[in-house]
Amino acid sequence: MRDLETDRNAVLPRRRAADGTLRDNGLMRFQLCAGIFALVSIGSASDVRVVEEIVAKVNGDIITRGELERKRQETEALMKRQGLNGAALDQALKQQEADALREQIDQLLLVQKGKDLNINVDPEVTKRLAQIQLETKIADPDKFHDLIRQETGMTFEDYRAQLKNQFLTQRVIGQEVARNVNIPHSEIEKYYEEHKSEFVREEQVFLREILISTEGKTPEQAAQAEKRAKDLVARGRKGEKFGELARQFSDAETKDNFGELPAYKRGQLRKEIEEIVFTQKKGFVTDPIKMPNGFEILKIEERYEPGQAPLAEVENEIMEKLYAPRMVPKVREFLTKLREDAFLEIRSGYLDSGAAPGKDTTWKDPAQLKPETTTKEEVASRKRRKRLLWMVPIPGTSTSQKKVETARRPGDGPLPSASGSANRPATDAPQTGAPQAPADKTPAPADK
Repeated sequence: MRDLETDRNAVLPRRRAADGTLRDNGLMRFQLCAGIFALVSIGSASDVRVVEEIVAKVNGDIITRGELERKRQETEALMKRQGLNGAALDQALKQQEADALREQIDQLLLVQKGKDLNINVDPEVTKRLAQIQLETKIADPDKFHDLIRQETGMTFEDYRAQLKNQFLTQRVIGQEVARNVNIPHSEIEKYYEEHKSEFVREEQVFLREILISTEGKTPEQAAQAEKRAKDLVARGRKGEKFGELARQFSDAETKDNFGELPAYKRGQLRKEIEEIVFTQKKGFVTDPIKMPNGFEILKIEERYEPGQAPLAEVENEIMEKLYAPRMVPKVREFLTKLREDAFLEIRSGYLDSGAAPGKDTTWKDPAQLKPETTTKEEVASRKRRKRLLWMVPIPGTSTSQKKVETARRPGDGPLPSASGSANRPATDAPQTGAPQAPADKTPAPADK
């Protein structure tokens, strides 16, 4: 500590006092620091650049232009994988961009509402992450985090936060909206009777797939691929979600859509596959099927027998048909109410397509706010009353004889007694001790 203090005294400027001792020159130190600060400020000001632009403020959270752009890129990539291109892709992206800010605000409001309701989804998030880690068979946490970064482009912490927001959003909608939407069974029956033609089935099968590729692999590697396929079959038959297995392990292009395939009629599939999928029941998982490019695993998601489907078979389908038209406006109504109660500002040039009618969301830039000022003329024009406290009498005190005299005029009568209060006679003052004799009012005789 002493060495540090010695170095400090050696560097800082010093001045000689009148008594000959050396003292730190505070003024010189202040000027030195101010000069350094000015140089740093000038250098920083010349290199100022906008790192990110805030486009909306939603209560205590913000939405940035970068977030909107990343969402647009993700949507474009998904649409291309679904086969959209050209004018159809441009039109779909244009619609997505029109609603991009609305969707971001919707999610923030729902997440904030979930926190206000003290909804805890941490167990669900932890369970989901553990399930993904189990499916990937990566026990090392660091390697698992690296895999998340490679697959999603996000850090593990960001991916976990995204999962949490998704669970919160679902819980809030279910708790605050969905539970209030009820469809009586009588309406389901009525819809079925009025739309029976919709439920006349052709023989169809709906499938999901997992492909373990053997292209370009040696016989030994192909054998390992077959073993891997058999392991996945066993996991699927034990009850693991087939779609998640497809997303994690399939080499087919359908992996991004959880292995989902279109509906097939008889005659549209290879004969050896048709003989299996058109004879088994819903939920059946096939053994690995050897294909020219690898081993194919199929799961029967749904199978329709030809003819009129009974009500019990299509009840859930009808429920979804009736539920969605009622649910969507209810969710929109709920989100509008959240907007009305929220602090919301949107930068000029951006549009919330779900804005609440009459809600002022004008962007207020702090840099453009002007302080209220008052001119000298406005101050002079105001009537001001000054209360002089020293002129206000205080009970139990006396007024100075000198001050009273300055206010008298020639010819005034004799001064009152100074004893007691200035506002009451002296005789009113309380007496202490022995009583005093009254003053003799008879004038003394004059000296002769």
